[in-house]
Amino acid sequence: MTAPKLSQNSPEHSHPQSDAAHLHTDPATPDRAHIHSEESLRQILNRLSRIEGHIRGIKLMVQESRPCPDVLVQIAAVRGALDRVARVILDQHLTECVGRAAQDGNIEQELEALKAALDRFLP
Repeated sequence: MTAPKLSQNSPEHSHPQSDAAHLHTDPATPDRAHIHSEESLRQILNRLSRIEGHIRGIKLMVQESRPCPDVLVQIAAVRGALDRVARVILDQHLTECVGRAAQDGNIEQELEALKAALDRFLP
């Protein structure tokens, strides 16, 4: 399932802070907005773009009938890269989103959402 693209002018995408932070809301849960710094977004998007390119490379390997062990090694590399980007997202969520929720008095709701996400993410 892919997330809907938000246009720069949509109400779900705004820049309320002067420190170049992004406010993102999910239409399904409008009461749970997330604010991420430009640097956080750039770091995550760069990692995901590299993973996307790596996957295209694997697809090309399969189309070229490259040896299965070579393809599997590349798949393992993508898995590792996905795990690393997930760790970055989790770290940033804990420092940015959970920290902000604690300041705003919404820590219980944020922790419950985090627990639910981890239940789906972890094997």
